[in-house]
Amino acid sequence: MSPAADEEETGIHCRLDELLSERGMTLTQLSAIVGVSIVNLSVLKNDRARAIRYSTLRAICDALECEVGELLVLAPPAEQPH
Repeated sequence: MSPAADEEETGIHCRLDELLSERGMTLTQLSAIVGVSIVNLSVLKNDRARAIRYSTLRAICDALECEVGELLVLAPPAEQPH
């Protein structure tokens, strides 16, 4: 995972915060379960990631018991760059 440049938007929203909240789980707990640093999860959570490995995506979805489409969604048009 690498952060996107400030002016660069991906048009993808990561629902990690919402899913963690729904499951009563913290970012620290998820980090321990999936073996991904809190910093990298935070980059993903704050929609600053440009890429994610399939293995990381699978581990997060397994830990949260969700589908990829529940975690990553298209950002509403107002949030997408013009």
